Amino acid sequence: MPRLFNKFYDKIKAKLGDVTGPKAWLVNRALNSKLYYLKDGQGWNHKVYDNIVFGKIRAFLGGKVRIMLTGSAPISGDVLDFLKVVFSCPLCEGYGMTESGGGSTITFSNDP
Repeated sequence: MPRLFNKFYDKIKAKLGDVTGPKAWLVNRALNSKLYYLKDGQGWNHKVYDNIVFGKIRAFLGGKVRIMLTGSAPISGDVLDFLKVVFSCPLCEGYGMTESGGGSTITFSNDP
């Protein structure tokens, strides 16, 4: 599962990196602002940035993602934080063997 999320991360980062001019300023401001609020414990949602900047990215997964889960291998904290703010939903990690213990050792959805 982390491999899939890393592919999402790489593709989205590349698309956002291609943006220039005022759009690039808005994307960088939105991303940095949401990452700051996430680290500060204020969540991953922002009414304006979620609709204007990240709406098309959320539509990539259908637009109605409520929670994302990962397990089976460690995933970078930067990738986790980036995907949380871009998709505006919690991304939880399961620890242990996926077949047996992953579901019982999953992180809380409000973990920063």
